[in-house]
Amino acid sequence: MKQVLGRRWACLGSMAGLGMTLAGCGFQPIYMRTASGKPGVAQRNLATVYVGPIPERPGQLLRQALQERFGNDSGTPSAYDLKVAYSISGEGIAIETNDIATYVRLIGSATWTLVDHDAKRSTLTSGSARAIDGLNIFDSQYFASDLETEAEQQRITEAIATQIASQLAIWFRQQAVKQAEKG
Repeated sequence: MKQVLGRRWACLGSMAGLGMTLAGCGFQPIYMRTASGKPGVAQRNLATVYVGPIPERPGQLLRQALQERFGNDSGTPSAYDLKVAYSISGEGIAIETNDIATYVRLIGSATWTLVDHDAKRSTLTSGSARAIDGLNIFDSQYFASDLETEAEQQRITEAIATQIASQLAIWFRQQAVKQAEKG
């Protein structure tokens, strides 16, 4: 028992040391709050991003997931528009001799563009996100396969939304650092 506790304390100690090392080299969390406890630069700017409609059901799910991550239901007026093109495609991987696929790989791909609300509607940055998942198909279990496909699409959508939100948060933090260096 003492050995297990000793290992845990050693592990926690090394993790704390790693955190201190990273802090010393300038590492800061993307969503770090200000010293006064208010939302940081990334959170404040993400809250001002309007996510435009994205076609089809997977697009609606992605838009909703992005809005949740941005927190733009706080009543903050929008300063940016996010335009997203999103699709999920599938390809059969495990194919039986009778040409029936028993495993399908789903690939979600999104490209996005952040546009400023200035007079020129300037494109500020753009990027892409991609997520891959798969599912088994059982021909005798049609309803179960349908439910599993929906669950996989939801997981892919959540992963894409997280990637886009992280990319934008990093971009907003970089812009704040550039402004601080100029000023």
